[in-house]
Amino acid sequence: MQERGHKFPISTLDIRRKGEKCSATADWLLTQTAVRPLVGIVCGSGLGGLADLLKDQVAFNYRDIPNFPQSTVHGHAGRLVFGTLKGRPCVCMQGRFHLYEGYPIQKITLPMRIFKLMGVETVILTNAAGGLNQDYKVGDIMIIKDHLNMPGFAGNNPLAGPNDERFGVRFPCMSDAYDRELQQLAVDVGTELGYRDFLREGVYCVLGGPSFETIAECRMLHKLGADAVGMSTVHEVIVARHCGMRVFALSLITNQAVMDYDSEEKANHEEVLQTGKQRAEQLERLVSTMVTRIEYNNNYS
Repeated sequence: MQERGHKFPISTLDIRRKGEKCSATADWLLTQTAVRPLVGIVCGSGLGGLADLLKDQVAFNYRDIPNFPQSTVHGHAGRLVFGTLKGRPCVCMQGRFHLYEGYPIQKITLPMRIFKLMGVETVILTNAAGGLNQDYKVGDIMIIKDHLNMPGFAGNNPLAGPNDERFGVRFPCMSDAYDRELQQLAVDVGTELGYRDFLREGVYCVLGGPSFETIAECRMLHKLGADAVGMSTVHEVIVARHCGMRVFALSLITNQAVMDYDSEEKANHEEVLQTGKQRAEQLERLVSTMVTRIEYNNNYS
């Protein structure tokens, strides 16, 4: 008999069923649009304008997509948008899912597997983050070169349970999680666009949320090597890499983490959205220019 408060481990049958749901969702979406996306873009808080750049849009509310979770966070529109970005076929998530919304970690990363099944080769993720690096300013854009997965330290990893060999190997490497060629491309494009004054490279740390970090937590994370902290992205990166997709990620520094007990500053979500609005146009230009220069294995016709 199952003990009260405990769940049975995820079985191989459960994993197979989840894979079948992913396939059914991908197939349903592909019957609704002629776009065959090679790039999947995930928009963070206040950054949904990236999807508005797509031409010939076909958009779906998350609630209308079979087996898809629903976004519950203000600043996340909750739409999946297909279209072309300067001729490149893309799919864009206007809003993502987080641990703090109550979803199982396998559920919040399900879109990455759907991306893979639809033919996506490169995933670009954006997020809003708090700056831990004291050299960072609000409005800086940080190219993520590595991450600290704090929930993963406690065993909360999206790949926990039986491995689905249809997507990837049991023990995927994460030392190359963030594609170095795409990082260099971002630096080159950012330099051309005149963004070097606010373009950074650093390490992103994910926490569970939804409460913002304490001063002691910020100090600890900074000492561990984190330059920015947020509540998303890393879980999606792990699953995208497990599926064999290339990954590039950006953090928009929307607030400076409070590191001093004498400070009167307080982190808040409204500040996050406001900074996103102010820097959004430049971030969109950076990403859209990168998309046109990424090399793809497939040809779009």
